[in-house]
Amino acid sequence: MELLDNVLHGFSVAFQWENLAWSLFGVFMGNLIGVLPGMGVLAAISILLPLTYAMTPTAALMMLAGIYYGAQYGGGITCILLNLPGTPSHAVTCLDGNPLARQGKSGSALFMLVMSSFIGACAGILIMILFSPLLVEVAFQFGPAEYFSMMMLGLFAGATLAKGSAVKGVAMVFLGLLCGVVGTDVNTGVIRYAFGIIELSDGVQLVALAMGLFGLADFFANVNRIGKATTVDAGKRMSVRPEPGDMRKSAAPIARGSAIGSILGILPGTGATIASFMSYAIEKRVSKTPQRFGNGAIEGVAGPEAANNSAAQTSFIPTMSLGIPGDSVMALMLGALIIHGIQPGPQMVTEHADIFWGLIASFWIGNALLVVMNLPLIGMWAKLLKVPYKYLFPSALFFVCVGVYSTNNALFDVGMVLVIGVLGYLFLKLRFSPAPLLLGFVLGPMVEENFRRALLLSRGDLGIFVDRPISAGFIYAIFALAAWLVYSTMRNRRKLRQLMQEQPQ
Repeated sequence: MELLDNVLHGFSVAFQWENLAWSLFGVFMGNLIGVLPGMGVLAAISILLPLTYAMTPTAALMMLAGIYYGAQYGGGITCILLNLPGTPSHAVTCLDGNPLARQGKSGSALFMLVMSSFIGACAGILIMILFSPLLVEVAFQFGPAEYFSMMMLGLFAGATLAKGSAVKGVAMVFLGLLCGVVGTDVNTGVIRYAFGIIELSDGVQLVALAMGLFGLADFFANVNRIGKATTVDAGKRMSVRPEPGDMRKSAAPIARGSAIGSILGILPGTGATIASFMSYAIEKRVSKTPQRFGNGAIEGVAGPEAANNSAAQTSFIPTMSLGIPGDSVMALMLGALIIHGIQPGPQMVTEHADIFWGLIASFWIGNALLVVMNLPLIGMWAKLLKVPYKYLFPSALFFVCVGVYSTNNALFDVGMVLVIGVLGYLFLKLRFSPAPLLLGFVLGPMVEENFRRALLLSRGDLGIFVDRPISAGFIYAIFALAAWLVYSTMRNRRKLRQLMQEQPQ
C-alpha cells in the first residue's frame, strides 16, 4: 500500500504544470535528436545542461531524462527507413528493420518499433519500482571477473549475428576488438595503434563507426539508384499497419528483450547498446527459422527495441541509488543532481521523495507521449521511402556529417566516417556482416580493462574466472554455445550432403 501511495505521489508531482511542460519539451527534443542521424543524445544533454540552472531539480531531471529515452524511440526510425542508426544502440535494428522497409513493410516495422519500445520501457519502469533494492544487491555481486566473463559471452554470441558463415562473424568480432583498442591505454596512458595520428589518441569514434558501417556503406551500395525511390519500387504498395501475425510473433521476443534490458541496464558500463545486441543474438538462437534473421524478421526489430528501452529506464537505478553512473549520459544526469545540491545515494528515496517518485512517474507519462507522437506519423515516415534517391542521399549525408562533426567539433571525424563507409561497402560486397564488428568495438575495451583488473586482484591467477560462481556460469555458457555451434554446423553439412546424394545424377 505504501508503494502505491508513493507512485500516486509521484504522478501528482509529475502532473504539475511546470514539470509536465519540461518533460514534454525533453521528450520532443529527444525524439527529434534520435531521428537526426549522428546527433547524439550526449551532445544534446551537454548543450541543454546550463538551461537547468534556472529550473527546479525535479523539472531539470525530468527534461534530461525525457531527452534520453526519447532518443531511444527516434533513433530506430532512420534505422528502418535509411539503414542509418540514430544512436549506436539501434545499429542492430538495421539488420532486419531496413530489409522490412525494402519489402514494403516499413509501416509494420515502425509500428512494432513504437509498441515494443513502449512495452520494454514500461517493463523497465515496473522493475525499477518493485525491485530496485534487490537489483542493486545483484549489481554489487559483479566484479571485474564477472564483467569479463559476461562480455566474453556477448562477444561469442556476437558471431551468431552474422548472416551466413560463423567464421566471418568471428573475424568481424576480432576486427572490432582491434578497432576498440586504438587510442590511449587507460592503465598506462600509452597511445596504441594510432600510427602517429594525434586525432586517434582518443580512439575511433563510436558514432563515426556506426554511421560509416551502416549508413554510408548502404549509400555507396545504392548510389546508382538515381531517379528511383529510396528502397521500394515506385509501384510497390507500402503497409502502414502491422502485418497479420506480427504481434503474435513479437510477444515472446518483447518479453525476453525487456528482461535482458532490465538486467543489463543496472550494470555500470553495459546499458542499452549491449542489451540490444544480446537480445538479437538470443532471438536468432531460439528461433526455429534463424535464416529469416537479416532478411526481414519482425522479431529482429521487436526484441532489441524492447531491450534498449528497458535498459534506458533501469540504468537510472545505479545512478540514483548508488551515485554510480553507468555511462557518460548517466554521468551528466548525476552532474545535474549535484548542481542542485542533491547527493544521490541510498537515502535519496526518503530524503528527496518528490524527485525520485516524480521522475519515475514522468517515465510513464513521457513514454505514453512518445507513443501518441509517433503512431500518427507512421504513414508519413513510410512515405519518405518514395522520395527519389538523388534528393534523399545528399540530405541524409549532410545530417550525418553535421552529427559526426558535432561530437568533437573535428573535421577529422567526418573524414573517418568516409573511410569507414568505403570499408563498410567492401564488407557488404564480400558478404561480411558489420554488426559483429560494432559489437566487438563496443565490448573490446571493457573486456580488456576488466581482464586486467581481475588479474591484478588475483595476483595473476586465472582461476579467479572459474572460482567465482557467477563468472563460472558465464564461462560454462560460452563452452555450451561453442559446442552448440559445432553441432549445428556438422548437422547442416550432413543435411547438405544428403540432399546432394538424393539429387538425380
